[in-house]
Amino acid sequence: MNGRTQSFSAQQPYAPLRNWGIALAISTAGVIASDLWLDQPIAFFVHRIVVDKTIFVWLLRLPVVFLLLSLIVLAWCGLWALINRPFSRLQSVVLACSISFIATNFVTNQLKYAFGRTWPDTWIENNPSLIQNGVFGFNPFQGGPGFASFPSGHVAAICAVMTVLWWSYPSLRPIYIACVAAVAIGLIGANYHFLSDVIGGSFVGITAGYLTRKMAHSKMAP
Repeated sequence: MNGRTQSFSAQQPYAPLRNWGIALAISTAGVIASDLWLDQPIAFFVHRIVVDKTIFVWLLRLPVVFLLLSLIVLAWCGLWALINRPFSRLQSVVLACSISFIATNFVTNQLKYAFGRTWPDTWIENNPSLIQNGVFGFNPFQGGPGFASFPSGHVAAICAVMTVLWWSYPSLRPIYIACVAAVAIGLIGANYHFLSDVIGGSFVGITAGYLTRKMAHSKMAP
């Protein structure tokens, strides 16, 4: 019995990696399924139905303010470090949110370049799109703003921050879900992103937020 218990305990350190691998597989399947069967019908439906995009554009504005807030938090915590003052719990949490947000921005920009996906509609520098030109697909390493739809940077950013808060202040989880849902609905409703872009962005953001929190709580090896 003790041997089985020790064996089970020895496998526990790999549980987060296993769970991440499962989440990656599920997200990949979701992206592929959405790309094959859902992205185009949803984009055309939104184009036909939505006349005024104003409300959807407002919904996706939340992650935009995070950049300025992240810089302010870094300056605040940097000042605290320079005067040798310990961080409060709030400072530790918002610093983790800022680091997660900044890391996510970097990762999504590299992924956008790697996948080179076109947008649902034309809205930036006369970009090729499904609605305007019938262009739909991935163009790896194409580069340029017209080929940066996947993954969604807005969804990745909101998920990165909300994931840190999810574990730090669990009593407010319904609010975090509402924030992510609002941004996702705004992006799809404004035809700024395909559903699969949102799925991919969610996985990237949640991964960044979770890893940031894990690293922040890791102890130095003896």
